[in-house]
Amino acid sequence: MHRSREHRIIAGVCGGIADRLGLPPTFVRIVWLLLSLIPGPLWILYVVLWIIMPNGPQRH
Repeated sequence: MHRSREHRIIAGVCGGIADRLGLPPTFVRIVWLLLSLIPGPLWILYVVLWIIMPNGPQRH
């Protein structure tokens, strides 16, 4: 799994997850947003994924 270079708004984490699962990036972002409304440290998971997920390959 990698961070998306094409579907990047903040860090490309949701875009990378969407690419991996074959889902639209907007859908993954909406689900992530809805899940983040539930009390818990989901924002910490996002930052950890931002740090450990490499950037995706350059597409020309």
